[in-house]
Amino acid sequence: MTTKPEVAVAILYQGEGFLMQLRDDIPGIAYPGYWGLFGGHLEPGESPAAAVRRELLEEIAYAPPHLELFRRFEAEAVIRHVFHGPLGVPVESLCLQEGWDLDLWTMTDVQRGDRYSNRAAQVRPIGPPHQQILLSFLGHRRIEQAI
Repeated sequence: MTTKPEVAVAILYQGEGFLMQLRDDIPGIAYPGYWGLFGGHLEPGESPAAAVRRELLEEIAYAPPHLELFRRFEAEAVIRHVFHGPLGVPVESLCLQEGWDLDLWTMTDVQRGDRYSNRAAQVRPIGPPHQQILLSFLGHRRIEQAI
């Protein structure tokens, strides 16, 4: 029996913005040149919570004070553990160590599905699973705020 790879990703928000990573535009990675959420694969024996924190440190040198599990999304090829929490530092203070660019996306950007990158000097699309995750999260937040 083959087990699916597992990844842990983070929805980091600041005000009405969501931190996104423009993935490197290189062959051999998932969604090259697409915007996506920060995170990555779980190491053997690693919990999703530990993996997402490790990945955030590796990718943007950020240790979030608080992350909470939002949902587990199981697709045909991968299981995504999605965490969320506030981004407690200015975006400019983050040190991008993996990826092409980073920026805060608005709800309108997420719904439209693309955004201009200053570093790439072009409009790049969001990865379809990342858009689906964020739209699900936005719907969840609206429901929570209405209660």
